[in-house]
Formats: sequence, structure tokens, C-alpha cells
Amino acid sequence: MSKTTQSPAEIVEEHPDDSVLRDRRIPHIWCPGCGLGTTIKAFGEALERSPKGLDDHAVVSGIGCAGRAAGYINTDSYHTTHGRAIPFATGLKVANPEMEVSVVSGDGDLFNIGGNHFLHAARRNLDLTIVCSNNFNYGMTGGQFGGTTPTGKVTSTTPEGNYERPFNLPLLAESLDVPFVARWTILHPRRLADAIEAAMEKPGIGFVEVITPCPEGFGKANDFPEGLDMMHYFEEHSVIDHDADLEEVGIALEGEDLVLGNFIDEESSSYLETKERLLGGESE
Repeated sequence: MSKTTQSPAEIVEEHPDDSVLRDRRIPHIWCPGCGLGTTIKAFGEALERSPKGLDDHAVVSGIGCAGRAAGYINTDSYHTTHGRAIPFATGLKVANPEMEVSVVSGDGDLFNIGGNHFLHAARRNLDLTIVCSNNFNYGMTGGQFGGTTPTGKVTSTTPEGNYERPFNLPLLAESLDVPFVARWTILHPRRLADAIEAAMEKPGIGFVEVITPCPEGFGKANDFPEGLDMMHYFEEHSVIDHDADLEEVGIALEGEDLVLGNFIDEESSSYLETKERLLGGESE
């Protein structure tokens, strides 16, 4: 039996993600073992299933490793200044309400530099999908600690261990009445894609936290020197509990349960719906 071979051009032509990715930007710049490629793959699958389609979707990202996402997604996209992805996305959505707008960025960009903007986007309940890749550090700029770094973990700026308490992102979102809140790891790519799709369909804010390895910036100093080391941790410690008490889902990376799920899925009037109701003179 003869073996049929394909040229590189033919292989690229038949790639299943050609419609979603800008192939001229491939190969990507992310490190071996990083989970951002899997995150973008899951996001792309959700995007393909979205009824809006690529022509009616915009992706906004900030600065950082995850902030490169906007450059790889084959939609209108904006690579914005550090911490300011959500304000840019706010302007896009308010100016063009029919457009689906997603923010894809990292924990440093969204919840350290840009934390204030998440608060106000949630307060307004803007119709945005926000995907946060949480790798527990500022991965691109030298592995500094940030707002999600677990207490005691070593980073380039906490060589004796982080003294501060980390954010519990699902709990923070719950406290702000975000109507859709989920958390998955890159070990769960199908569930992650489904959660992102659900977030896109939700009126108001849809927030998805993605737990992902960062071998270079965080892992090597904290007993996860390879991407697979953290994947094994996910495999051993992940517990899916959609009804979890979000006060109990903080992450220490000390062998405790890593609680995952679609935690909140509620109906809530979005910013644009509230605007239309008030301009129309309707009352609650």
C-alpha cells in the first residue's frame, strides 16, 4: 500500500482552525508548556459556534502573554495598553451594540493593573465576555508576583515567598453580581470551550477564569518546572462542583481541591437593556 504524503502548503490549507486563526502570525510566541495555546483553541471553538460569526465579533486584549491573543484571532481585534482592555471593549460595545465583544487577557492585566475596570464593567453589567488566563504571575515581564499569586509562592519579586493573600476571582465576580461565572483548567478544553460559548450567549458579563501553567515565570520556582507537572496537578486535584460555595474555592496550590465548574448562571438585565428600558420610560 502506498503512503500518501502532503506538502506543508496542503497541510496548512486544511487546518481546521484556519477560519479562526491568522495563519500568517503562526507560529506563536508562547513558551513550551504554556497553556495559552489551549485557551485560544477553546476560545476559537466557542467563537466558531457563536451565532454572531467572525464578522460580527471583536476581540480585545491588553498587555502580557495572554494579551497576544488579539493578534492571533481572525476577527477585528485590539491589542490595547496595559490594564485597559475592558475600557476599550466598553467603547466598542456601547458604540456598536450589535457586535459581540470579548476580552481575552491575563490575571495581571485584568485584575492588577486593570482591576478597577473589571469592577465597573460588572457594576454596569456590560454585555462582554471576559476570559482571564490565570497563571499566578506576570509571566511576560519577568515572573513578578501579582494579585492571584498564592500565599507563600516564590516569584522574582517574592524570593522568600509571597506574603499577601490572593484574589479568589470567582468569589470576586460573585460579589459583583456577575451573571455568568466559570472556572476551568486547560486540562478541560471541551468544558472550557462550552463555558466560553455560554458566556458569549449570556446577556451581561460572562466571566471565565482559565487556570494555566507558566513553567518559565512561575513553575520552575514552585515545583512545576514543566507544563506537564502542573497538568498532573490538575489531574490529581481537580474537583468539578457547579454548586460550590465560592468562599471556599481559593487556590493555594498546596494539594487542596482545585474546584472547577460553571458556578453562576443567572438572568440579569444588561447595561444596554437597562438603557433601552429607561430611555423608553419604562419602570421596573
